[in-house]
Amino acid sequence: MRRFVSVLLLNTMAAGLVAQSAPSSSSALLGYTDANAKVERDWENRFRAIPEAKRAHENMRLLAAHPHHVGSEAQRKNAEWMVARYKEWGWDAHIEQFDVLYPMPKTMLLEMVGPKPFKAKLDEPPLAEDPYTHEKATQLPGYNIYSADGDVTGPLVYANYGMLDDYAELERNGISVKGAIVITRYGGGWRGLKPKLAYEHGAIGCIIYSDPADDGYVQNDVLPSGPMRPSGGVQRGSVADTPLYPGDPLTPGYGSVPGAKRLAIKDAQVLMKIPVLPISYGDAQPLLAALSGSVVPPAWRGGLPMTYHFGPGPAKVHLKLAFDWGTKPVLDVVATMKGSVEPDVWIVRGNHYDGWVNGADDPISGQSGMLEEARALGELAKQGWRPKRTLIYAAWDGEEPGLLGSTEWAETHAEELSKHAALYVNSDESNRGFFNAGGSHALERLVNDVAHDVTDPETKASIWKRQQAAMLSRGGRPGARSVDSGSETIPIGAIGSGSDFATFIDHLGIASLNLGFGGEDRGGTYHSAYDTPWYIEHFGDKESLYGAALAQTAGTLVMRVADADVLPYDFSNLAETIGGYSTELKSLVKQLQRESAVRQRNIAMGVYTLAADPQHPTTLPGPLASPPDMDFSQLDGAIAALKTAADKFNKARAAGIAASPSKLSAVNAELATAERKFLNADGLPRRPWTQNILYAPGWYTGYGVKTLPGVREAIEDGRYPEAAAQLTIATQAIANEAAYIDKIADELAVP
Repeated sequence: MRRFVSVLLLNTMAAGLVAQSAPSSSSALLGYTDANAKVERDWENRFRAIPEAKRAHENMRLLAAHPHHVGSEAQRKNAEWMVARYKEWGWDAHIEQFDVLYPMPKTMLLEMVGPKPFKAKLDEPPLAEDPYTHEKATQLPGYNIYSADGDVTGPLVYANYGMLDDYAELERNGISVKGAIVITRYGGGWRGLKPKLAYEHGAIGCIIYSDPADDGYVQNDVLPSGPMRPSGGVQRGSVADTPLYPGDPLTPGYGSVPGAKRLAIKDAQVLMKIPVLPISYGDAQPLLAALSGSVVPPAWRGGLPMTYHFGPGPAKVHLKLAFDWGTKPVLDVVATMKGSVEPDVWIVRGNHYDGWVNGADDPISGQSGMLEEARALGELAKQGWRPKRTLIYAAWDGEEPGLLGSTEWAETHAEELSKHAALYVNSDESNRGFFNAGGSHALERLVNDVAHDVTDPETKASIWKRQQAAMLSRGGRPGARSVDSGSETIPIGAIGSGSDFATFIDHLGIASLNLGFGGEDRGGTYHSAYDTPWYIEHFGDKESLYGAALAQTAGTLVMRVADADVLPYDFSNLAETIGGYSTELKSLVKQLQRESAVRQRNIAMGVYTLAADPQHPTTLPGPLASPPDMDFSQLDGAIAALKTAADKFNKARAAGIAASPSKLSAVNAELATAERKFLNADGLPRRPWTQNILYAPGWYTGYGVKTLPGVREAIEDGRYPEAAAQLTIATQAIANEAAYIDKIADELAVP
């Protein structure tokens, strides 16, 4: 599912840095005695020598050989094959099944009924050069799962990417979508927001097409000559309102196991309220060409050889969709290697394996690497290594429709996970290029330390040095913490949703990471029938070099957490990051106050009236609400307390790391649950399922993360009493974390 990788990149830098080599990683390992660090490094070096790119590539070709969506025969065969491999490698493995709501299309019709008739093909033609695209009988058609049924006819309106700013532009131009069918292009934000916003603005249907400006011939040659989407390519995908909750729409908050209470379909809030259909730009062009009205602004103009107009009309469109609202089995492959010292502390590792069609890139490029990682750990165990803590490796099914497999498994095992899980490590698709990571900031130093120790397969530098070089030459993310050329810490990004980490971090408060590689190759096969092994071998990570690199990176990190004397969290980085979030909130309040004052002044001066074109009237800007001053002193006090507790813990760990095994086990059991202190049992406003007060997918950002979301979104939306209440909740959670870390530090310090 993952596509907006820029959210996760380690992409921060300060202006004016000079490109230099990064210093080598410290010889000491965080959370290890010197003697145990030496042993650990030896085992890690042995481990990293085992994963083979050739084997990862063979995994990719086998798992992506046929269309393997949820409920398909190929998906079951893939699951059974993986179970057999895990057992062969020495793991305890099984399939865990959940039966979930999975609507399949029965009727799909899109036609223009005026001013001249046109019927969309709604078909992805096979490529003569790619044998995998010819297996049409088992392919899912191009559709948006969890769309509503509907038979609607109305005028067509073009809404660019269909995001909030686009509807503001329509309003400025006096255009309403009420009673209309909206056509938007993919990009600019998560697809599920497009029909959600269309519905909220009164539309009766939504069409989403792939414009060649975004992933077609404007970017590069199209398939088969190049990697970009051809005119018949369609991007499938879910439009469930997952910022409310992911997983089975009928079992929010609990697993879809036999006997579970299920909502009536009409009561499932995440299901889309209007019919939604994805189409190719070949099908979209006649519809867009039939629009009239004002010409759209430059930023709205795509790559089709035509003038783009807003509409509405004269194009009139008939959209008819009907679905079979039945259930399908989701088959999670779960493999366990029991810990030898602290078996009740768990490290969970996952990557999904269901594809919309063949899914060679998304997700099998990542899954094939994770399988090599698991094989290598099994080989290491045969050499005498055993993890101190229990490893659980999971191949998730049903991620593409809405994180089904991971959510149902985590909700089913929520009580056990809350007691035992110290870490969840996720990956999704992984391609040629730069290392990227995001997640819980108590793990930031760990990620950096591991990145120093893994070699990039193409440049032979460390993946850390290559990422630093990318930052220095390409720039970073505005507003993030800076790093200078002498620093060993590159800040990682926060994560919201879009892949299988969501339930672990957003709902259960388990420290989580999302890891992968990418950025060198850009293609147009995302969620299409053209995402095949043939495509990978011609335009992607042709030899799966970065599949092996992913195995080495994630596996090293898993080993380091599994074997540490004291779990390798660093709460100092966490406190510093939260301090940055507080600074951002203060700046947001001041910014909105300034914008309100400027708007009011301009209205009073008649600026907007005088600047408007008399011959092309638009809706003039109105007043903006101004937020009141907010008192962040208690929040900053809690952050300062966390920083003090973090420093105290670091000193106590250094002094107490050689304590008795029983004492360290007790401390580690407590550390494993530290992230849970950021949970609020009532959840976020209007989103009780999402309970993490630090990180959450945004209400109107989908995959994109909002940090301190309860406070931030209330300020952005002008709900100022709610913002004050959420500020109190966030402050208390951070204070609770500080007190908890302080207590653990005291326990470590006692002789």
